[in-house]
Order: sequence, then C-alpha cells, then structure tokens
Amino acid sequence: MTTPTDLSAQPICVAALYRFAPLANYEQLREPLKTLCDDHGIKGTLLLASEGINGTIAGSRSGIERILEYIRSWPDFDGLEVKFSSASTIPFHRMKVRNKQEIVTMGQPGIDPAANAGTYVDPRHWNALIDDPDTIVIDTRNDYEVSIGSFAGSINPMTATFRDFPDWFARERERMLGSGKSPRVAMFCTGGIRCEKASAFLKKEGLDDVYHLKGGILAYLEQVPEEESRWQGECFVFDQRVAVGHALSAGTHDLCFACRRPVSPSGRQSPLYEAGVSCAACHGERDDEQRASYRERHQQEMLAARRGRTHVGAVFAQTGDEDAD
Repeated sequence: MTTPTDLSAQPICVAALYRFAPLANYEQLREPLKTLCDDHGIKGTLLLASEGINGTIAGSRSGIERILEYIRSWPDFDGLEVKFSSASTIPFHRMKVRNKQEIVTMGQPGIDPAANAGTYVDPRHWNALIDDPDTIVIDTRNDYEVSIGSFAGSINPMTATFRDFPDWFARERERMLGSGKSPRVAMFCTGGIRCEKASAFLKKEGLDDVYHLKGGILAYLEQVPEEESRWQGECFVFDQRVAVGHALSAGTHDLCFACRRPVSPSGRQSPLYEAGVSCAACHGERDDEQRASYRERHQQEMLAARRGRTHVGAVFAQTGDEDAD
C-alpha cells in the first residue's frame, strides 16, 4: 500500500479509503470523527454505515495519518483500504461525515461483503485469471466509465448506476446458471469497493466461484507493467484527474460540468461541446436556460482561478466509488 511519504512534493495529501466491516455503533461515531477531522484541518466526505466506511479526505500528511490511525483503532478496521494521491490545494470546501444505509449503494438487503465477499485477486495474478477462457469477466462500473476503457473481453452490463447491477444480473442469471454449474466469475471496478460488494451479491445469489480485483483498476494500472497489461483505454476516476492510464499517468479526458461524463479529445471538437457548459452526450438533456447558468458559473470559476482563488461552485474531486452510483 502506498504511504504518504511516497507522494510528490505537493503539500496536500488526499486519501481515498473504504472498509467493509461491522460498524454497529456507526451513528455514534459520526460526531467524534467529524470533530477530529475539524481539529486537524481535514476536509472531504466520509460515509458511515453498519457495513463500514467509505470516502475521500484531504489535508496535511500528519492530519491524514491521525484520522487513519483513529479509524484503524476501531475493531476490525486495521485492514482499511487506502489510496493516496497529492494536490496543490485542498480539493474540498468543508468536512462532511454522513450516516448512510450503505457506503456504496446497491439497494439489496442482506448483503454482507465483510462476511461473504468473493476471493481477492492480486493485480499481478489478474491476467492469468481473466486470460482463462472459462472465466466470465464483468465490469461493475457505470456505462460512461466503461466507455473510455476496460479490460479486453470483459462484459459491460450497460448500467447507469450501481443500483442497476442486480437487475442486470437477474436478466443474465439463467444464461450464467443454466448449465446447473456455477461459472467462474471475475469482477472489477475503479478502486475495489463496487466489485467487492457485487461479489457478495453474486454469492448470495448462488454463485460460488467468484473473484474480484484487489485495489481495483487503479492498483492494476499502478502495479502491472504496460507491456503485460490487458487494460485498453483510460480509467475514469472521481477526482480532478478525470482519467488515468498505465502507471496512473494523466489521461486525455476532461469532465463535462453539466453531466459529469468524461469527454475525449475528439469529443471536445464537437460543435455541441462548450467547456463548463455542455458536451455532445448531454446537450439535448439541458435547455438554454440551464446552459446559460452553467456558462455564468464557468466564467466565475475562470475569473477566480486567474485571481488565484477557488470559486465556491467549482467542480471538485468526488468521494471515490461511493459517488459512482
């Protein structure tokens, strides 16, 4: 796992984290966690639920370490998954700690990833698994994420949100289980949280041979050399980078302010694309009044940037896979 000392010289530490583990007293943890974050100048969003924690926070390296130390002190949270990056300024306006029904929303009762998730697969062993023709490989991300990159040969469920995944499986169930033998299924997502929950869902639905990529696509792109990679395209990320490639290098996509979809270099050549206002995918979904409002906000953001300030309406990093649905 990357540690804060491995980061660049940029002054702000950004930590994306999650953990599926029983958290029966999560409602009582909200205020102490919020107070601790405020005391250390940490900003971002953390979600607490009976199934665990998920979110992204930013601040000083020492402050981030103090928050992680506190979370890891909870019973069974020493295995907290954390991915670090850095930024020149804090990409959030305030600190929010929220109590939720789920830390990543699937909307299916009785799923317990802490007790019944599939088998983790290390990124360096992933190729062997998905190269096997008997393995069904499923991308558990949303359709706009899959559109800019995925593993070769994987299934795209064409879901608009993670809530749609169970309905997709219901339609595919007979094909997958029709032979009476549980198939081998390997699933993946951006950082690992969605495919971990999806693996628990499939096991609850009767599939036994279920695997998921530990650390998600980001861990794979970071650890597997490009010449050995089965990844094609770029990986959409829920922060200011928009997309990354192998070795987590900067991608080529921008983010459409109106719809939050990624826009490729060719997409930016469309006459329907206007920075901060619209792209070809969403132009028909908005009216002139909405686009005028977006245009005004974008102009204010650009003015604030020229003055070295952050506009309150700026598009900032989202909180990881939790926001993917």
